[in-house]
Amino acid sequence: MNLTTWPQGQPLALLFSYSRERSWFFQGTLKGFDQTINLILDESHERVFSSSQGVEQVVLGLYIVRGDNVAVIGEIDEETDSALDLGNIRAEPLNSVAH
Repeated sequence: MNLTTWPQGQPLALLFSYSRERSWFFQGTLKGFDQTINLILDESHERVFSSSQGVEQVVLGLYIVRGDNVAVIGEIDEETDSALDLGNIRAEPLNSVAH
């Protein structure tokens, strides 16, 4: 994936970690980035996974993520994503990512 050719307004997903305790899964619309892959996301939210409850979505809005914390950046299939029933998805919380 090449961020320089990423379509404006196209949502993306990213997994990042800046703590040894856990990782974060964010989705948002890429508004900009720099040479160190610091990302500016708009309309962003975090998906919080739980083994006992459905997936919680925490609205963040405009958010900046430091590039050295990013582990994975990926494309989102909006049709598939919107069809997910997040209230019924159970998963263990994300562990820390080792860089």
